[in-house]
Amino acid sequence: MLKITLEAARINIGYTQKEAAALFGIHYQTLARLEEDSSNAPFSFIQAIPSVYKITPDNIFFGRKNEFIRFMRSEETAKDA
Repeated sequence: MLKITLEAARINIGYTQKEAAALFGIHYQTLARLEEDSSNAPFSFIQAIPSVYKITPDNIFFGRKNEFIRFMRSEETAKDA
């Protein structure tokens, strides 16, 4: 299954951090922190993703942004096996 980061989801729909944060009802710095590490994202935030980013939470990588590449490599390895 294709996964993207929160930052990629925001950029794909064309929002700035401030615009997206306003739609989520959070401060833009909170969104910036969630884009860096979404492993502890509040459930209310996760529930709002489809209405704001027009993508299901299943397609979002939840974790630290710097672990995303490692995650994608492991997905590729699993797919090739």
